[in-house]
Amino acid sequence: MNVKKYFAAAVAALLTCAAQADEGMWLLQLIKQQNSIEMMKKQGLKLEAEDLYNPNGVSLKDAVGIFGGGCTGEIISPEGLILTNHHCGYGSIQQHSSVEHDYLTDGFWAMSRAEELPTPGLKFRFVHRIVDITDLVNQKVKAGEVDEYTAMTSPFLRKLAQEELEKSDLAGKPGIVPQALPFYAGNKYYLIYYKVYSDVRMVAAPPSSVGKFGGETDNWMWPRHTGDFSMFRIYADKNGEPAEYSKDNVPLKTPKFLPISIKGLDEGDYAMIMGFPGSTERYLTQSEVRQMMTAQNQAMIDMRTVYLDVLKKYMAQSDKIRIQYANKFAGSSNYWKNSIGMNKAIVDNDVLGTKAEQEKAFAAFAQGKAEYEGVVGKIDAIVEKATPLMRRYMYIAEGLHRTIEFGCPPAVMDKIKEALETKNDSLLEAGKKQLEEVYDDIYNKDYDKEVDRAVALAMLPALSNALSVEELGELNQLIQEKYKGVAGNFVHDMFDNSILSSRENLDKFLRKPTVKAIEKDPATLYSRAKLALLKDAAQKLDDATEGLDLLHKAYIRGLCEMKLPVPSYPDANFTIRLTYGNVKSYNPKDGIHYKYFTTTDGILEKEDPENPEFVVPAKLKELIQKKDFGRYAMADGTMPVCFLTTNDITGGNSGSPVIDGEGRLIGCAFDGNWESLSGDINFDNNLQRCIALDIRYMLFILEKLGGCKHLIDEMTIIE
Repeated sequence: MNVKKYFAAAVAALLTCAAQADEGMWLLQLIKQQNSIEMMKKQGLKLEAEDLYNPNGVSLKDAVGIFGGGCTGEIISPEGLILTNHHCGYGSIQQHSSVEHDYLTDGFWAMSRAEELPTPGLKFRFVHRIVDITDLVNQKVKAGEVDEYTAMTSPFLRKLAQEELEKSDLAGKPGIVPQALPFYAGNKYYLIYYKVYSDVRMVAAPPSSVGKFGGETDNWMWPRHTGDFSMFRIYADKNGEPAEYSKDNVPLKTPKFLPISIKGLDEGDYAMIMGFPGSTERYLTQSEVRQMMTAQNQAMIDMRTVYLDVLKKYMAQSDKIRIQYANKFAGSSNYWKNSIGMNKAIVDNDVLGTKAEQEKAFAAFAQGKAEYEGVVGKIDAIVEKATPLMRRYMYIAEGLHRTIEFGCPPAVMDKIKEALETKNDSLLEAGKKQLEEVYDDIYNKDYDKEVDRAVALAMLPALSNALSVEELGELNQLIQEKYKGVAGNFVHDMFDNSILSSRENLDKFLRKPTVKAIEKDPATLYSRAKLALLKDAAQKLDDATEGLDLLHKAYIRGLCEMKLPVPSYPDANFTIRLTYGNVKSYNPKDGIHYKYFTTTDGILEKEDPENPEFVVPAKLKELIQKKDFGRYAMADGTMPVCFLTTNDITGGNSGSPVIDGEGRLIGCAFDGNWESLSGDINFDNNLQRCIALDIRYMLFILEKLGGCKHLIDEMTIIE
């Protein structure tokens, strides 16, 4: 089908019919064409389309950006002050923490600009420009410069993005990074220019007893009482341009920031979220959903259960280890629980039945249309063949690659081996230097060898229970041949006797490196086996799924055409989106009603001094008991904590601003609800809810608990 013709027809049809308001992660650049602005105004929006996204001027888009590598943040002052989630800033908080300065436990409050902490590696990205390059890509396909499949791949799109940057007026400007991506499974392409700031400093973070209150028990759950926020600041050079850290840098004068409303919320109030949702798969077939449940999610559940149990045990025994592994534990456990909840919700919400109905409707629509007829059947045939291979790959990746950190890169050892065999002294010195760098990378401040050993001792038997001898290939062969099949003996040999197991062993090898030592080294043998397994599993999976991407491209194009004149939105791919809806309660089960907000009363009700997930700081408890909430309390004197909206969000939206109809900040999104964790696959308007931090609770904690009135004064607050 002619892609350009299809989208033109779709846009024209949209003028007569609008989509359901709450579902949809809409592209800002298509707001006008898809008539979304009219639906938003019916819901309560008071702004115009140009106020949200203006390619030729300043808009709300310019107050929102990518925080770090996987979250959203918003600018809340003219001095570059960023608000995001506590769990988004968690890695940075942990980075600055030590037993002596335990900011994870105690919180961090910068009382002046001089106390704001530089955070190496942390970046903030603004969307600078969005360009439609669909015609350009299609022209290259038509001209034979690239085939249709390759046009969707990252290497081609990275090269194209760089070429387009070099031809543009942005070439050579500081901080500009281009990214070209497929949308609608390759039926549309956009080039996004980001402006990246790399001097981002930590400003404020509540103690984890506030920012992670409820811990894993409450994660993805409602009612929620978590003060999930942290604050950072962007610094730039004297001209306001991106620059690496320097003491001479100054806070960024931002062209747009969000004013804050503390007027309060009522059920039904308009709410929109602008942010960077990471990944959804709303266009999967029924067979692909089954594959996700059994091959992907189950592997994550099984392997991470083992991993997290080990970390939990050691973190409970030592403050040092607790701080070292805090971010690793949080990152792993979040998607572990998400996978459990998603599998449950797929069953509870009959997602497979919904997909079956969709495929039945598509089959009727596809009759007589050569490009669509039989597409689902072809997808199903590939999925059936690929599912056991996907399962193998996921168990290996989860059981080895994402858990056991120790090892010795074969490429480095091969370089040293080659240097020894060819008597190449310069190559030998380069290899030895690389090996020292590998050692330093392993034994960083967030690593403990005994914890890693315990992980390996637990993971290898778990992996051997999940996969067959044949599926474990080289790793099983190594353990059988050299360790008589006893995985524990292999683990202890690797952690005790390998070249990288201690500085003493490393220095001994560097003084007198030999080919024999390399060939016998258990860490090198392990890494070779692991990489061979991963490579083999990935290659077999790639071979089995050949052609699947092009089938998806046709299927999604057909589904969008079938839905006309109702507009369709592309799956999330960590690009800027807008979702709109309302503040709303919900009924998860018969006889159960969840109201749309929680208060600090629930914090005291959940308090359990014996459970680290539900400890309430003494000062916060006193403030709550005295009702010392200042101007942030509701009319009845109670203090709100979190609230619910019908906004369509997913991972990556964490930290996104929740904005009212007049463009004012009312909350900070941080989670979805347990009952709708199948939402990345199928949106359920009755159950799907976004859990957001009420901005009033954030301000209350910042001022009353943190004593940061100077930060409050920096914001524009509307009462």
